[in-house]
Amino acid sequence: MTNDEIRPARAADVPAVKAVTDMAYHHYIARIGVVPQPMEADHMANVAAGRVFVVGKPVVGLVVIEAHEDHLFLDSIAVHPDAHGTGVGRRLLEFVDARARALGLPEVRLYTNALMWENRKIYPKYGYEVVERRTDGPYDRIHYRKRLD
Repeated sequence: MTNDEIRPARAADVPAVKAVTDMAYHHYIARIGVVPQPMEADHMANVAAGRVFVVGKPVVGLVVIEAHEDHLFLDSIAVHPDAHGTGVGRRLLEFVDARARALGLPEVRLYTNALMWENRKIYPKYGYEVVERRTDGPYDRIHYRKRLD
């Protein structure tokens, strides 16, 4: 990685956002039996709305976030498989916390598929607590929150 600044994604980043997202989530298709929702996202619309932040030249990681009145929603986090174990994911999670604080929001919320057990091990290590388990259409999701106070 030649640049470690986390920055807002630009329209020119959309192909990389799609590629990194697809590479990060593709292996889950067989396990969960459906295409993970981040792979079907409208990446151009998310970038245009200012919800996507990327790291790396070329892009090796990204987050998709959305500010709500009482929390910051972490819609997606994706790290290219070649960058696993390099701290990119940790830095992106720290960025999300900092962004929520900068916006004056007291917590971060996210969910992950119940069959994505790797994520279910990671999020508690970063201060996330399980709020509920809920089925949304074909997705069995574990909902988390992290209080920032």
